[in-house]
Amino acid sequence: MPGGLSRVRAVFAIPESCYIDDTGHLNAVEVNIAYNQMMYYLVATSVKEGLLTGFESWTLEDFWRHQLPDILIARFASRFQRPIDARDFHGEMEFRSVARREPGGKPLLMATTAFRYGDADGGRCDGEATLAFVNIT
Repeated sequence: MPGGLSRVRAVFAIPESCYIDDTGHLNAVEVNIAYNQMMYYLVATSVKEGLLTGFESWTLEDFWRHQLPDILIARFASRFQRPIDARDFHGEMEFRSVARREPGGKPLLMATTAFRYGDADGGRCDGEATLAFVNIT
């Protein structure tokens, strides 16, 4: 994408829920799990290929070190317009902005992202998430 941002598209299949009885459709927890998978993949690929503004100095080693303890979902919102078949759906996620901040002298990156999911029957869900990358140097 122009402007030092990046996007990913993915295909998903969740054969059964990991925590509740089958609802027959994608649920909010699964939306978040799929988002996490796209986000981690997109950040790692962007670091490797030098695609994402704010991560120019990162290596893949930096990504692996920061992946779990230092990448926080600060805000997450999703909207379902139509039910989605969790057994066969697609998703897309994009970084819309990345900004460096230094509250209290501690640098961090704040990123705004957007995502959307759909299926072959017109199921639809979309949303936004704000990420905080903390403990960066």
